[in-house]
Amino acid sequence: MESVQKKGYVIHKLEPAPIHSVKSEKMQKEPVIVDEEGMKRRTRRIVGIGRLTVALLIVLCWELFTRIGWMDSYYWSSPVRILSTTWTQMTQGTLLEDIAYTSSSTILGFIGGTLIGSLLGLSFWWSRRFAGISEPFLILLNAMPKLALAPVLVILLGIGFFSKVALAFAMTVVVAALSAHSGVQSVDKDMEKLMYSLGAKRHQVFTKVVIPWAMPWMISSLRINIALSLAGAIVGEFIASSHGIGRMVIYAGTILDINLVWVGVVVLSVLSMVMYAGVVLLEKWLSKGYGMKKA
Repeated sequence: MESVQKKGYVIHKLEPAPIHSVKSEKMQKEPVIVDEEGMKRRTRRIVGIGRLTVALLIVLCWELFTRIGWMDSYYWSSPVRILSTTWTQMTQGTLLEDIAYTSSSTILGFIGGTLIGSLLGLSFWWSRRFAGISEPFLILLNAMPKLALAPVLVILLGIGFFSKVALAFAMTVVVAALSAHSGVQSVDKDMEKLMYSLGAKRHQVFTKVVIPWAMPWMISSLRINIALSLAGAIVGEFIASSHGIGRMVIYAGTILDINLVWVGVVVLSVLSMVMYAGVVLLEKWLSKGYGMKKA
């Protein structure tokens, strides 16, 4: 009887449930948090390293190719020669004065052209008749090659500093006016009607609705204007000037000093990058001040 009972019972070994399956189910249910700020910082770091690497490769290849004869060193110079000539011009020449001269005329022309052009474009909101009369003339001035006016401005204002500022101003004022005018045209009419229905005056609608609404359009023209302003100042120096980077490049070309010509090209490239970076900071400041979110 005991033997029968013993055979009738079967003892099964209990296996524990797999832990990884429970964990995987819990992990699938838990939300994944993405650090967007960290990703942006990593992206900026990678982009910065990539830019620096490409720039170093260009300089190294340039120097190497001129040394081994793949590039004619007379026409293309070399980074080492350019650096040496730059140092000589800074310590013994007038390079620093020329940089200050070109930068000042560019910045003054950029500020004056952007401010007056933006005010002109915003003024079109006050009168549709004035806007309708002025718009075709702005388009005509925008299509006109304004650099062709450089000899006229030099004759009128002389070879001094203000002729370069005037040319930089002429290059930027029309672009700023058209950008502001486009922003004025895009203002929401329903928003204006709502402000008037709430008892707002015309100048209040202008300051509270029109200017903030047109501000992105005006900001978008800043990067274009700084390049146009620099181009205008340089062309003015090419025609007639006693100072400036443009004058230095023309002088170096007349005496066939290729190294000095390349110094002017490199200095202008660096100067344009610095001004562009300053305009980007100005855009961020204006965007933050008017509550706009930059991408």
